[in-house]
Amino acid sequence: MSEARERVLPDAGATARLGAAIAPLLAPGEAVLLYGPLGMGKSTLARGMIRALTRPDEDVPSPTFTLVQFYESDPPVAHFDLYRLTRPEEASEIGLDEALDHGCAIIEWPERLGDDPARWLGPDILTVTLAEQGEGRVATVSGAGAWKGKLRDLHV
Repeated sequence: MSEARERVLPDAGATARLGAAIAPLLAPGEAVLLYGPLGMGKSTLARGMIRALTRPDEDVPSPTFTLVQFYESDPPVAHFDLYRLTRPEEASEIGLDEALDHGCAIIEWPERLGDDPARWLGPDILTVTLAEQGEGRVATVSGAGAWKGKLRDLHV
């Protein structure tokens, strides 16, 4: 993992802008892992990435019930919410492997993949952990694989 960097996110707009800053750095085969408790802004961050890759008014619902939403973009992106999974193997059953074969994946609740998410995702992983800070949030960002170098281009 690369050295962690922090960014203060005073509101939902700042969270979405962080997502938009990450989006142009995404490449096929890469995963973005979003950690944080309920209500911390994981879906807002994902929405910012997806809208930057598709169009600003893209409908981006939380995949809490569908488990995954696919978007035609460059690269193609799949937004996963693994909260309801009971076993890491279920991620393959809902298309995680195929998503990474053809594009990139944004994953909420990646802890459902177990202690070693790279086992399921490969080496190129960006990790964003969201936590409360005062009235807003703070994002701690770190990367592995290709993301070690890409973090230099991410203005966090």
